[in-house]
Amino acid sequence: MYLFLRTSFPQLKVAANKLIYAMLSHRGKVRRANEDACAASPEFGAFVVCDGMGGAAGGEIASHLAADTFLAHVVPPASGSIQSRPQTRLNAAVQAANQAVYQQARQSPQLTGMGTTLVALLHAPTGDSHTNSRASDPVTLWLVHVGDSRCYRRRRGYLEQLTHDHSLVEEQLRAGQITAEQAAQSPMRNLITRAVGSLATVEADIQGYHPQSGDLYLLTSDGLTRELSDEDIAAILADVPATATQSSLGATCKALVNAANASGGNDNITVLLIALNSA
Repeated sequence: MYLFLRTSFPQLKVAANKLIYAMLSHRGKVRRANEDACAASPEFGAFVVCDGMGGAAGGEIASHLAADTFLAHVVPPASGSIQSRPQTRLNAAVQAANQAVYQQARQSPQLTGMGTTLVALLHAPTGDSHTNSRASDPVTLWLVHVGDSRCYRRRRGYLEQLTHDHSLVEEQLRAGQITAEQAAQSPMRNLITRAVGSLATVEADIQGYHPQSGDLYLLTSDGLTRELSDEDIAAILADVPATATQSSLGATCKALVNAANASGGNDNITVLLIALNSA
C-alpha cells in the first residue's frame, strides 16, 4: 500500500519505525497544471518527490508514473537475499521508474521528451539500530536522487542540503565558473543533466546516513527552492518542535508552500517532511 498526494491539502500520517510525515503539493500561481508528484509507502519507510517535464501532459504523467513505479519496486524481497540491501533496492526502483517513463514516451509520440526528477528517502532500520546513533551503528537511512529536486536535513537547529543538483548551473558553480549569485539568476538554471525517463538508463546518486532522534528531513521540488533561500526555509522549519507532531508537520508544509507562493509561485511546489521521533 502507498499513499499518493494529488491535491493541495496536506496528507498527514504516522509511519512505521517512529517516523511521522506530512506532504503537500500545489500548482503555484503561474502554471496551469501541477506536474509534481509526491507519495509514500509508510509501512516500508519509503518517501518520494518527483518533478515532471515534457509537452502536453507529459510532465504530470512522468512524475506520477515514476513515483508509482518507484514505490512498487522498493518493497524488500525475502530476507537474506542480496536484493534486500537498501542501496540495491533503491537503484532497482529508480531503474524500474526510468524504464516505465522511457517506454511510455516511446509508445506515445505526443509524450516524446518527457522525464522527471526524483528524490526519495528509505528508512530501513535493522534489529540493532538506535535512534541516538553512533558511528559504529549500521546505516539505516538511505537517500537517492536524480535531477534537481532536493533533500534537506535539519539537525539540532542546523539545516543542511544533502543532495547536489544534477544541473548545468550546479556543475558551473562547483567548478568555480560562476558565483552563487550568478547561479540564482542564470537563464540556464532550469537545465538538468540527469532525468528519470530521458534515456534508457539513468545514474542515481545513493547515500547512506545515520539518523538521529529529532532529525527533520525535507524532500522538495525546485518550485520551493527557486522562490526561497535556504535561510528562508530554515526559519520556517524552526517552528517544528524537536518531537514533531502531525499537526506541526502539516502546518509547516502549508507555511512552506504559502511562502513560496508569496515570493512568486512561478512553478509547482511540493514538500514532504519526515521527522524521526524517539518514541
